[in-house]
Amino acid sequence: MSLSDPIGDMLARIKNSQMRNHKKVNLPSSKFKIKIAEVLKIEGYIIDYTVTDDSKPILEIILKYNSGNPVINSIERVSKPGRRI
Repeated sequence: MSLSDPIGDMLARIKNSQMRNHKKVNLPSSKFKIKIAEVLKIEGYIIDYTVTDDSKPILEIILKYNSGNPVINSIERVSKPGRRI
């Protein structure tokens, strides 16, 4: 499956998982996505992340909730493939 916007897909998966109160979200891994997950962890928006060492690496992000409410209220991509900011 070829994605034209893998970072936008990552953000949409996190947003959709938090709307459904999932504990974790799995997505295809890349170096850039791992760095984004690292920043989210440092800033306190997620609990942790792990990467599997399979033939197709999977990035697993453990989401963070505050008394039942998601820590990330809204998440959006500012710079898009058709409009770079």
